[in-house]
Amino acid sequence: MNLQIGVIGTGAIGQDHIRRLTQTLSGAKVIAVNDINPQRAHDTISTYQLDATAHEDPHALITDPRVQAVLVTSWGPTHEAFVLAAIAQGKPVFCEKPLAETAAGCMRIVNAEQSAGRRLVQVGFMRQYDKGYNALRNTLRGGEIGDALMLHCAHRNPSVGEAYTTPMAIVDTLIHELDVLRWLLDDDYISAQVVYPRKSRHAHSGLADPQIVLLETTRGARIDVEVFVNCQYGYDIQCTVVGESGTASLPEPASVLLRSNARSSKHILTDWKERFIDAYDIELQDFINGVQGRGLNGPTAWDGYAAALAADACVLAQTSGKVEPIAMPPRPAFYTPR
Repeated sequence: MNLQIGVIGTGAIGQDHIRRLTQTLSGAKVIAVNDINPQRAHDTISTYQLDATAHEDPHALITDPRVQAVLVTSWGPTHEAFVLAAIAQGKPVFCEKPLAETAAGCMRIVNAEQSAGRRLVQVGFMRQYDKGYNALRNTLRGGEIGDALMLHCAHRNPSVGEAYTTPMAIVDTLIHELDVLRWLLDDDYISAQVVYPRKSRHAHSGLADPQIVLLETTRGARIDVEVFVNCQYGYDIQCTVVGESGTASLPEPASVLLRSNARSSKHILTDWKERFIDAYDIELQDFINGVQGRGLNGPTAWDGYAAALAADACVLAQTSGKVEPIAMPPRPAFYTPR
């Protein structure tokens, strides 16, 4: 029997998830949608030929008795309220990042979920499902390069619009590294600093770009992440771990090596949705299977809180210029990995 899902937010990622739910994945059916633009919600129903209701009120979608699980893919500042409402209804909810705008907001969700007594929240940190990151993690766990000492990472986008601000480099872009690197190392952060290289001429006047974020973990690993959102040439994600006896790097996406016109070249992706398309499929199928099976196993509300706590420190470091502490509390037993 299909899991009946309601989707709040039919923008780019919302429509992409609706596409995979209707055309790629199994075990689920979209039966309700909502968007701040009602016409876009109706157009989405038409585009994907959904047998679904377009709710003008997102909270009406959450309380709709036919809706068994909720996908939150709306504007980031709305996430906290919708996730809390789903928890109050006892309905599993898949929430795209960020889980909430601040660590305090994430903690309210953590507390509500623990009060509910069972896992109801999965956060859309898809990189934990990426084959490349999993291969890198298995290499580290296998001990082949010894303990991780340093990580050199990059998150590059071809360009961003005028509405993209300096803090968004943290809360919208770096947030994925803040989650996946913590997961990769099985370690928490204790400090963050942000430094600014020479500004790119492609960055608009209100944006500092690129930025370099420096992190330290509890076990002393040092991490530098280059965030460059106007790199022009493509969507490029890099991660190299320097260990005690070797290095390990995130594999490049598979592409044909072309030799033509006296040149050797490989295609570089430009669309973030394509770079992690398989991971998006796997994470959402895992959510469906978890709801219908023995419970959720994906990134937790606690993971959302940990990333937000680090992001808050990074945003503060953007303006203070200081090394800002990150005081991560102990993980509740409720979130002990299965």
